[in-house]
Amino acid sequence: MIIEDNRELRENTAEILELANYETITAENGKTGIDLALRDQPDLIISDITMPELDGYDVLKVLRKYIRLKKTPFIFLTARSEKADKKKGEELGADAYLIKPYDIDELLQIISEKLANYSAELVNDRL
Repeated sequence: MIIEDNRELRENTAEILELANYETITAENGKTGIDLALRDQPDLIISDITMPELDGYDVLKVLRKYIRLKKTPFIFLTARSEKADKKKGEELGADAYLIKPYDIDELLQIISEKLANYSAELVNDRL
């Protein structure tokens, strides 16, 4: 899932992920993102921070309250590059924090790692 208010960036990121054989769901703001995440339960969420309706920090806070989304990997993809912003994301439980403009290979590597860890965690939880 990609939550991003900039249509061009949202669509470009979705296209990159689809070319890498990932299925994507997109949302244009935090409120819509939460609604879609609760409905579709994505395996990974990529979110901007600065958005209308709800910012990315609030999206993460809300989603972490739901058992079924508590461990879902959450990646911030944002133009906010201050150390305090990154620290706040980490304190809220973000799994990664990437700065725009992002490196495609780095994004794909992080997604691959986070999904592999998430899958392993799900298997361990079932044992």
